[in-house]
Amino acid sequence: MSNRALDWLAQAIHDLEHARHASEDGDYDWACFAAQQAAEKSVKALFLSLGGDGWGHVVTRLLLDLENRLTIPEELVQAARRLDKHYIPTRYPNGFDLGAPKDYYTADEARQAVEDAERIYDFCQQSLR
Repeated sequence: MSNRALDWLAQAIHDLEHARHASEDGDYDWACFAAQQAAEKSVKALFLSLGGDGWGHVVTRLLLDLENRLTIPEELVQAARRLDKHYIPTRYPNGFDLGAPKDYYTADEARQAVEDAERIYDFCQQSLR
């Protein structure tokens, strides 16, 4: 089987572009979710490029699992922690006592999520082997 790291990275940048567009359009919940997805796929691309396979959806755990192969800057771990909070509640109304996810997410949260995903994407892209 071929190494699909570049395919995962290509989808990561596509998800990141979607996050940017969703943020510009005021779809802040989807911007946050797409940013989380971009980060997750970036880290999984890095895993594949190193001959491994990242499992799960928790970006923080995926990054920490890479620490035996690479030095992971603490700022990336903090970015991943922020992004992980967007994996479920951005999509499901039962993540909140009342209302839909679209009622809770803000422009500032979307901006931060996109910035966090960009940092993780850049790190992973530069670390590919």
